[in-house]
Amino acid sequence: MYLQFFGLNEAPFSITPDPAFVFLSAAHRDALAHLLYGVGQGGAGGFVQLTGEVGTGKTTLCRCLLEQVPEDTKVALILNPLMTPRELLATLCEELGLDTNDIKDSNKDLVDTLNRYLLEQHAEGRRVVVVIDEAQNLSPEALEQVRLLTNLETAKDKLLQMVLLGQPELRALLQRQSLRQLSQRITARYHLAPLGPEETHAYVRHRMKVAGARESPFRRSALRALYQRSAGVPRLINIIADRTLAGAYAQESSRIGARLVNAAADEVQPNESRVRNNWTGWAIATVSAAALLAVTLGLWGLPYFMGKSPLTDSVASSDTESQQAEPEFTPSLTPVEKAASTQVAAAVGGVQQQVPEMARPEKVSAAIDESWLESQHAGAWKAMAELWRAPASADNIESACDGLQGRGFACLHDFGSWSRVQQLGLPVLLVLQDEEKKYLLLRGMTDQGLLVGNEDSSIEVSREAIESRWLGEFIVPWPQAPDWPAQIQRGESGPAVDIIMEMAGIAEPPWRGEAVFGLGFESWLMAFQRRHGLESDGIIGPNTLLYLMAPTISQPRLILASEESS
Repeated sequence: MYLQFFGLNEAPFSITPDPAFVFLSAAHRDALAHLLYGVGQGGAGGFVQLTGEVGTGKTTLCRCLLEQVPEDTKVALILNPLMTPRELLATLCEELGLDTNDIKDSNKDLVDTLNRYLLEQHAEGRRVVVVIDEAQNLSPEALEQVRLLTNLETAKDKLLQMVLLGQPELRALLQRQSLRQLSQRITARYHLAPLGPEETHAYVRHRMKVAGARESPFRRSALRALYQRSAGVPRLINIIADRTLAGAYAQESSRIGARLVNAAADEVQPNESRVRNNWTGWAIATVSAAALLAVTLGLWGLPYFMGKSPLTDSVASSDTESQQAEPEFTPSLTPVEKAASTQVAAAVGGVQQQVPEMARPEKVSAAIDESWLESQHAGAWKAMAELWRAPASADNIESACDGLQGRGFACLHDFGSWSRVQQLGLPVLLVLQDEEKKYLLLRGMTDQGLLVGNEDSSIEVSREAIESRWLGEFIVPWPQAPDWPAQIQRGESGPAVDIIMEMAGIAEPPWRGEAVFGLGFESWLMAFQRRHGLESDGIIGPNTLLYLMAPTISQPRLILASEESS
């Protein structure tokens, strides 16, 4: 319909996977590297886990993986895991071309047949990899059967490599106590986040170019709107962009702006459009948001629900004082600090926040000294506590990250790429894989280098020096009073909800609706969660809370180096 009008050879935004249109963002390349590592020698017969929201490109990555596996590797692909354990075994045997016609009801016979085949392949120098898509649909019983299959081995080698692809629910499923044995066998994990703003722009330009366009009709404003309405999810980008091109053709408009994109998004996302258009009184809110949040946070402002150490308000007068008994967490101002009012004003008024830049050494280290890494690992919790201006709370932070409640801190264990860490904008503890896990404080980032270590002995190393042993896992603690609700969901009200509404009002894009946790806000929240690669459940748990709160935290921040300075 619109192909000739825009000078295209084919539709650029079909939702059907087409190898010719494959666009691998930095996050997709990282994820593919993890998958290739897992199915190679690095996997060592364990599990490889890739998660991501619907439409983020997991199937595309799976296709790329299958195209790049070595010739001596046999791959079995299971697309529908909604099966009983026996059905799963039978399907696996069928995918590998094994004859199971004589096997009736015995799981043991199926396993024995599979084991003989795997031994034959191993003797011939071949590897067998099983890829299970939509793995969040596996029952616990089927997952246990999958785990037992990885027990098939010789004296030295595992005979079977498993790759699990699934939605974020898979991560929650594997955190069950009953599945801890399987979880411990996962040798590579990666969570695929949606595209960022610039990646969205590059994605659109790439697909238009492949389709034959001499230049893209999408203006900068249209690309910004496309990112906001799709949350960077490739499938949603395709759907909205395709409908936008059709709308532009109908209006005979060769240049596309934000208006056409929003109209298209309203058509294909009716629920989202209701949220976007529900902005009564926004002009007034824009002027008063900073003052309102300052009052909310400064006068009442998290006094009861979110507390932090007095050290956050003022640095201890001496090192001696800071090393005394553990500070009592009082209901003073907190992760959203007194300085938050300035941050809010900047966000609303369009003033660029000044983030300290990383000092650039003459030379970036290409390797890490092992003795230095050991010392950093030993002092990692203390270093993180010092960044939060609570040096005596290292044990509380470590306890919170071990799952203990009521210690004055909360903690997020997350997975992602460097871009995800940068998006969060906070210092994190990188979890490095060695003979045993090691923690390393990440304080800053440049285009190629990383500022790691505590303040007194920090160094800048190349990303390659870290990536050789980092599989995407990182830890983020933050001060939080013990009585902050574990979850906040639709229908609830009270002071905690009021604070959430204020933080949502300065998010990007902001919540512009009524300050109640109703259906409209739930829909906005689910879009926010998808945008940040979180589980899109419409519930504010610790993960969502941190991503809402992060822009309001003035200190500590991840130190960045601009492209100009680097």
